[in-house]
Amino acid sequence: MRSTPMSAAPRRVRRTAFVAAGLVTALTLTACGSDQEEADAKPADGASQAADAGASGDGEGGLPAGIADRLKEQGIDVDQWKDGGWKNWDRDKWLTEAKDFVNPMIEGLWKPDRMKSAQEADKTVTTQDATADQGATDPEPAPVEAVAEKTPYHDNAAPVGKVFFDSPEGSMVCSGTVIKDVNHPGKSNLVWTAGHCVHAGGSGGWYRNIAFVPSYNDLAKSEAQLADATTAEMAPYGTWWADWASTSNQWIQGGSEEGGDGAAYDYSVLHVKPEQGSKSLEETVGAALEVDFSAPSATEVPSMGAWGYPAAAPYNGLQMFKCVDRPGRLSLSPSLPTMYRIGCTMTGGSSGGGWFRVVDGETRLVSNTSIGPLENTWLAGPRLGPEAQEMYQNMSRTYGGQ
Repeated sequence: MRSTPMSAAPRRVRRTAFVAAGLVTALTLTACGSDQEEADAKPADGASQAADAGASGDGEGGLPAGIADRLKEQGIDVDQWKDGGWKNWDRDKWLTEAKDFVNPMIEGLWKPDRMKSAQEADKTVTTQDATADQGATDPEPAPVEAVAEKTPYHDNAAPVGKVFFDSPEGSMVCSGTVIKDVNHPGKSNLVWTAGHCVHAGGSGGWYRNIAFVPSYNDLAKSEAQLADATTAEMAPYGTWWADWASTSNQWIQGGSEEGGDGAAYDYSVLHVKPEQGSKSLEETVGAALEVDFSAPSATEVPSMGAWGYPAAAPYNGLQMFKCVDRPGRLSLSPSLPTMYRIGCTMTGGSSGGGWFRVVDGETRLVSNTSIGPLENTWLAGPRLGPEAQEMYQNMSRTYGGQ
């Protein structure tokens, strides 16, 4: 079995199982009867940061002063960055470490045509917290045919959207989910996605021009209908740029195009800001999901659903799909935590998309799409335990209020 990541340049797995009930704004699903270091957004811990605290004033090239200084530290010509300098992927200038992350906003960069042409990214496999399930793998699930989400997406799956980014191979796309910020109730600017949608893993560094578009193509219009689409049609709730990003050191050090030892820790949290406007992401979208960090065993969960925008054939990335199935366990190595696995036919582009389960009548994010087989018959995602929770808390405490 060869598993690959499921982003838009990479790839991922899919599979079909039980049909999931439509989720409303809060993504309501119908339920069926080692310590890890984080590359978090905390500068004091050498975490990822898009700019230092002084990001308010103008710097060179029209960039905020903080970002201008950060780029200079990395030997990058600030004057040329916004004019296309970000396309320079010179090995010596590809920012690798957590502290190196910079993502200055380039307003208007993600135009409709550029979003539509972004390729799907593959997913990676990673490890997880040591549990009684470690090393256990259940039989491969039967493929579950992905079902198109009802439109408008904002009424049926408001927290779901697409994550766009640039890599050395070109423009790429993943999926993401608006999540609640425990330290800033009702005003979250946090998005959950896969680590391989923000960082290349052991062979590279941070991707560039990372942005999130909630309810992308809200009415699921066809390619023909979108021929002359405006940005407002494609991104009805705006384009949100990541000004801070966090992923795990396991992913940064061990992630690869085929998953690698980082797959079990293939998750990321983005702190975003609007290209235009001042309201928070949660206020703008009107919904956000709580993250479940209890990392329950797959044997304890009767049903899980995965949502995303598959972009590799036979899909084209313009529509949102979902798969619901009873999860099983997937072990990449006896030394790594087990991952969740469900049958699903979604392809690359769905990487980073949230996995949801119902807890006490409330829909919560419990994982994200990470890897899948070339045959696109199933998907696998990491279990979110203490390590993932610490990454999330660091992001919330340090940048949530900004």
